This record gives sequence, structure tokens and C-alpha cells, in this order.
Amino acid sequence: MNSKVLNTLEYQQVKQQLAPYLVSATGQQALNDLQPMTAVADIQRALDETNDGAEVYRLKGGIPVARLADIKPHMKRLAIGATLNGSELGQVGRVLRTTRAITHFFAELLEDAPENDIRHLFDEVAELVTLPAVTKRLATAIEGDGHITDEASPELSRIRSNIRRTETEIRNQMAHYTRGHDAKYLSDPIITIRNDRYVIPVKAENRGRFGGIVHDQSASGQTLFIEPQAVMALNDRLRQNQVAEKQEEQRILEDLSNLIAPYQDEIINNAAILGHFDFINAKARYAHDMKETEPAVSVKNEVYLRQARHPLIDPRKVVANDISLGTDYQAMVITGPNTGGKTITLKTLGLLQLMAQSGLFIPVEAGSRVGVYNEIFADIGDEQSIEQNLSTFSSHMENIESFLAQIDSHSLVLVDELGAGTDPQEGAALAIAILDAIGAKGTQVVATTHYPELKAYGFNRPDTINASMEFDEQTLKPTYRLLVGIPGRSNALDIAQRLGIPQTIVDQARSLTDTDSQDLNAMIADLVKKRKQVEDEQLHLKTQVADSEKLHRQLKSEFNAYQQRKDQLIEDAKVQANTIVEQSKTKADAIISELRKKQLASGTATVKENELIDAKGALNALEQQPKLKNNRVLRRAKAQHDFHEGDDVLVKSYGQRGVLMRQMGKHEWEVQLGILKMKISDGDLERVKPEEPKRARATVQSANASHVSPNLDLRGVRYEDAMTQVDRYIDAALLAGYPSVTIVHGKGTGALRDGITNYLKSNRQVKSFHFAAPNHGGNGATEVQFK
Repeated sequence: MNSKVLNTLEYQQVKQQLAPYLVSATGQQALNDLQPMTAVADIQRALDETNDGAEVYRLKGGIPVARLADIKPHMKRLAIGATLNGSELGQVGRVLRTTRAITHFFAELLEDAPENDIRHLFDEVAELVTLPAVTKRLATAIEGDGHITDEASPELSRIRSNIRRTETEIRNQMAHYTRGHDAKYLSDPIITIRNDRYVIPVKAENRGRFGGIVHDQSASGQTLFIEPQAVMALNDRLRQNQVAEKQEEQRILEDLSNLIAPYQDEIINNAAILGHFDFINAKARYAHDMKETEPAVSVKNEVYLRQARHPLIDPRKVVANDISLGTDYQAMVITGPNTGGKTITLKTLGLLQLMAQSGLFIPVEAGSRVGVYNEIFADIGDEQSIEQNLSTFSSHMENIESFLAQIDSHSLVLVDELGAGTDPQEGAALAIAILDAIGAKGTQVVATTHYPELKAYGFNRPDTINASMEFDEQTLKPTYRLLVGIPGRSNALDIAQRLGIPQTIVDQARSLTDTDSQDLNAMIADLVKKRKQVEDEQLHLKTQVADSEKLHRQLKSEFNAYQQRKDQLIEDAKVQANTIVEQSKTKADAIISELRKKQLASGTATVKENELIDAKGALNALEQQPKLKNNRVLRRAKAQHDFHEGDDVLVKSYGQRGVLMRQMGKHEWEVQLGILKMKISDGDLERVKPEEPKRARATVQSANASHVSPNLDLRGVRYEDAMTQVDRYIDAALLAGYPSVTIVHGKGTGALRDGITNYLKSNRQVKSFHFAAPNHGGNGATEVQFK
């Protein structure tokens, strides 16, 4: 983009507005290098990054970029083997710490808001290299201002401890001189330093009182700064430690420089990315404060700026206008009174286009579009050159001549007061010819003029439209509103009449004005009036639509709240129902246990075992399943419940695998569980992958069959608990496919042995049972064979 248009449209002033938002030297350099781009992909990428910055600013208040200095000179010194000083290492450490902080920041951002509208920043963050060991070492050894800490090395900590201890001894020793009876020999009871050694100010006549060495004297010669003999050894020790401190600090700086030397490229790249983030931050904050929005990019150069505002004019005073170009017309001719806002309209269009092509948001309403121009040419304002002895007209013609040779179909031309500065008739003719020449190259153009001939040009030429700046006839002041499709009318006679010019003079002037001009002004006045009516109606409709949309949003919000409340109530009811079912299951288990005890005692089975299992299954089916969300979990759950005959399934209430035999109802299946066939609700079933049988006989092993032991040890267990365990164990052993098991009950009183014997007699699945061999427990254990 040519530098002349950047100066004319005050592009640099916009960059100056951005500068206070930057905190890093690299970000400032990015702003200095900022120029309008001409590649669509580059422009869209820059706008996307500004949008990312705005999204992060909305969610988290911005990217946490710290104030960073330019470390490139430090890295160049490091590359030639130099040792960095504390300040330089502190600045490098700050870059590394900021790198780590931003990496963590975006990781948390992704976790907290995984569906945010971030387009590119996560990819750019992935390019950062954190170097945790180097970062920790620098943070421990160097403070932000470059000071080397005591923790930089154990030796440095020891030396500084010695220095502090020695200084304390010196002060304590010299305090005897400043606070004791010797204080009267001093010019001032203070301790000071000369030549890096502690001294006291002694009156010249008392120089022999303290012995030692004179290091300095006052300008008058009345005071001598003496190092007393008593502290000379301590000062010597202090000086030795100070020299050792400098040497150790230099060694630490060399070690740290060697530590970061292998990572020069990574650190430089980190600094560049952080500066880029700083620049994105600045663009986002500037857009927020200026109430700017992201424009769409039109490769066909169909420009539409909704309620565009000039960014350099006070927002409380600027008048927003809709500006369009390139869709229905390629040229716009704006007419209107002086100081009516024509020039500002030209500058607004051009400057906003430059900002958008630089990747900046612009002060427009949402839904705006910008084009992509290879060049924008502007001839705006009085550019008369005294040095070149050119008139205003000559200067304008020279500018126009310079860009007529460069324009093409991807250019935009902005011309203020086209043809001004010469004879009106010739100027109008020349303006028409220039507009025709620009249009012949397919270039878009917006021109302002005072010539009435160009009003007719706007009506007669294809792809050209008239526009004007509105003028309030009541107040005799411009409103600065752009009226597209309506040419400006002359208001000179009306203004003269309202300002008090005698009516006779105004009437005579009207009579001297040709009829065509009067008719044209009347036509324009009628168009303005009708446009005002349409705009008033449009404003009224817009208000109604806004009210309707507000009501719609309110109703939608309340409906969503109702739906959520309803779903929550249903979920709460299911939880309560499950609590009741769980309590009922506990009571049922107790009843079933009691029935089994009575059956064992009587020796008869009045209630069949499969009937008890069916009853428990029906009770389990009452349990309510919480509502699953509409996601992959739900789809997986649906797939697991798509049943067919022969499918392997898991009966969830028993934790046992089985095979579907046939469907017995809409929601019930006959399931083969080992040697048992049971009717199970499909809500209690889950389809699983088939597994190969481990034995020749067809069995279905439970999910935890591998945990069923072939032996059950009941020694020390109370009778009621033991019988319950026997019942469950026999079922589990049958389902596990064991041909036989051993129940160890001990000898004791024989009550438990008798109870187990009676139970085994009543169980139909038991083929036979007998006491174990003497070497396997004898009558303290019972071996059971199954059918």
C-alpha cells in the first residue's frame, strides 16, 4: 500500500491509539511493522487472531502477557560466547516464566471452556517451549531486577552470611565511638564509608585519639574520616568477603549463561510468540474500548459498512453512516454543503478499509463487509505546494495523474472536490471525464463535488449513484448523515433568506436562476422528504422487531428454565423411587432368608427357588435409571440394548452372563443363565461380546466367576449367616460350571452340619453329597456333586 494514502487517511494515528495497550518490546515492534495486507488469507488470519484475542478478553480478561524487554541483543551476545549480566538474565527468565504462565493459562482455558470460539491461538500456544528446568533455575538465581539471590549457590549464601556477620561486628565495635564517651571527639556521631571501608568522622585536632588510617577529610580540613585501629582487621575481612562475593557472582552468571546457550532459538521463538500475543491482546482491548466489530471479507470487493464511525473522532460527537460500494454500483458521487461531512465520509471509508486489511476490527455494526484492494488512492484536502509553485488545481491534477496510470479493478479511488479550483464549467467537464476514465478500468471510486452537472452524471451513468450529506433546513446546519441515492440540493438562497437578506433580493436571485435548477432542487427536496418518511417508518419497525425479539428471547429462556426444572423434578423423583426400591430389596432379602430357614427346618420346599429369583428380578426392575445426555454414552447405551435372539447379555441385577432365548413380551426376554432359564426385563439386560466356552458343557460364567472358590469355609460363621452364604454359594458354583464343591462347616455341635444337609436334600440341582475323606476333614466337611 502506498505511503501517501496512509498519511492522507491518518493511518499512523490509529496505530498510535493502539500503542498504549502494548506491554512488550516485541509487541511494539509488531505494531511498528503493521501495514495493510493484500492477500485474503493473510487478512482473514489476522482478523481471526483479533477475534481470538477478543474471545479470551471476554472469558478471562485477556492473555496474561507480562512486560517483556527485547532479548534479541542478549541472544546475539550469547551466540558469540559472551556472559550475560544479571539484568539480561532476569529479562530472559521473565520470558521463560511468562511462557510457562501462558501455557498453563491456555490449558485451563481449554478445560474450562472447551467449546469457546478460539480459531488459531491454541495452535500457536503449542509452538511455545517451556524449558521447566531452565526456568526454575533462573527464577531461583535471578530476581526480576537482575539481582543475584542468596539461593543462586551454597557458596554465595555462605559468603553473604559472612559479610552480614562481619558488618554487624564492625557496627557494634564502632558504636562504642559514636555512643560512648569518645563521641565528643567526633565531628558527628555517625558511621560512614570511605574507599569501601567503614570510618568515623573525627575532629582534626583529635586525629591521634583512635589510631588507624585516615581515608579522607572534609573540604574545610576540620574533619578527618578515620578507620580506627580496632576495626581494621574486621574491614580487611569484610573486603575479602566482598571480593569473593563478586567472583562467585561472576561464576554464577557464567553458569547461567552456559545453561541457556543451547536454547537460544527456542527462547527467541518464545519471545516472538509472546510479543505476537501481546499485539493480539492490544488489538482485542482496543476493539473492546472502541466498540469495534469483526467485518466479513469480500473477495468481490462488495463493501458494506453498517453505521460506520471515524475512529479518530470523539465517539460522543461522531455521526455514524451506512456506506456501501461494489454491489449495485461501482462509483458514488457525493454532493452537499461545505462542512457537511463529505470529506469525513471519504476518510471514514478509506481508513476503515485500511484497518480491516491490517487485521484490525473496525467501528461498525455487526454484519459489515470490507473489500480487499491492492491499492487505495486518495486525493483529499488542499495539497498546494508553495515550493513547487503549484496551485490547488495543479496539485490535485498531479495527484490524479499519478494514480490514473496505476489503478485497476482491484483499486479504490477517493477524490475530494473533484475538478475544483478552476472554471466551474471546465472543472465539471474535466471531473466527468476523469470519472469515466476511472470507471473504464473497473476501479471503484467515491468522489465529492459541488458541481450540479455531476448530479445528472450520477443518474445517467451505469454503476453510478448519487449521494449527499443531509442539511437541516430548520436549523440551517448540516446533520452529517449520508443520504445514498439522493443528490444534494443548493441551500444558498434559503440560508440567505433565513439569515435576514431582504426578500426582494432573494426573489430576484430566484428569478435569475434557471428553471431546470429550480425544478431539480424541488425534486431533491421531495426525495429528501420521502426518504425521511421511509426512515421514520423503518425506525418504528426496527423498534417493534427489537421488542419482539426481546420477548421471544425472554419466553425461550423461561421455557428452557421450565424444561430444566421439569427434568430435575423427574430425576429427583427417580432418586427417591430408587431409595424406596433399595429399602424394599433389603426387606425382601430378609424375608427370603427367613423363608429358606423355615424350608430347611421343615424339609419341604413350599416356594420354588426360581420363583424367589423372579420376584427379586421384578423388584430390581422397579429401579429407575437416570436420564442420559444425548452424547456418545447414550448412543453406546442404546447399542447395548438392541437385543436379538442368541445374543450374549449381562443380567445386571445378578452380575451374571447369559444368552437370549426368545422375546416373551415387549420389554421381557427369556434368558438362559447356566442351567436356569429366567424371564428378565430388558432394562436389566446389557448386550456383551460373546466369549469362548472353557468346558465342553455349555455354561455361562458370571463377570466375577473367577472369584468363586471350589471350597466354602463356614467355620466360625453364625448359623443364619452361614445358611445364607450356602444358598448364594451353591447358585454361584452352578453358574460358574463347577461339577462339585466342598463346604467346610466343622464338627462343633452339629447344628450347622445338619442345616446344610437338609438344604442340600431340598436343592434339585444337587446330585449327591457326602462327608469328605478322613484326610480332607471327615465329617467336618461335605463334598457336593451337581447334576
